[in-house]
Amino acid sequence: MIPSRDEWQAALELRHGRERQKSFSSAVVAVCGLGGLGSNIAVALARAGIGKLILIDFDRVDLTNLHRQQYKAEQIGRLKTEALSENLKEIAPYTALETHTVRIDRENAAALLKEADIVCEAFDDAEYKAMLVDTVTEKMPGKYLIAASGMAGLGSANDIKTRRLTNRFYLCGDEVSDAADEIGLVSARVMLCAAHQAHAVLQILAKEA
Repeated sequence: MIPSRDEWQAALELRHGRERQKSFSSAVVAVCGLGGLGSNIAVALARAGIGKLILIDFDRVDLTNLHRQQYKAEQIGRLKTEALSENLKEIAPYTALETHTVRIDRENAAALLKEADIVCEAFDDAEYKAMLVDTVTEKMPGKYLIAASGMAGLGSANDIKTRRLTNRFYLCGDEVSDAADEIGLVSARVMLCAAHQAHAVLQILAKEA
């Protein structure tokens, strides 16, 4: 049986503290890209009781995604926005979800991200990473941005770090490895980087970053 909303909130407050959970529950976080980084970020934030997640991706679940992304084999072929929403509703039924099955770009970013307090960049493609960073930092200076660079291979987990580059811009990863290197993207290391991004969100909301 699914707990009531009040029971759910009480359990989160017991874990995080009432005031801290109030900040989490009132926050809106956008996750741009729902692959290895984004799907794991979304799951971590939903479990933490973030009030609303804006999920943005144009792609479908593929067999090659399953080793590092939060999807199920039976969801192959489905839109990632739909599949991840379904999974998140099972995990955290009281987190509000807004989905956009589109490719985010310079023209539509402002409209898609207008409600977000914090934006998580979670793309594989370097060009789109740069586009989102430039767009948010230049045109949306009031928003926090948490981006990622370098999480591939089997390098040390301790090389994955979070750096605060400006007052509202954080970068997570080892800043060196590339998906084209060696064996590419490995589940545990991608999840580590996603956890850094999700943790940065919570630290910002708790005013501890």
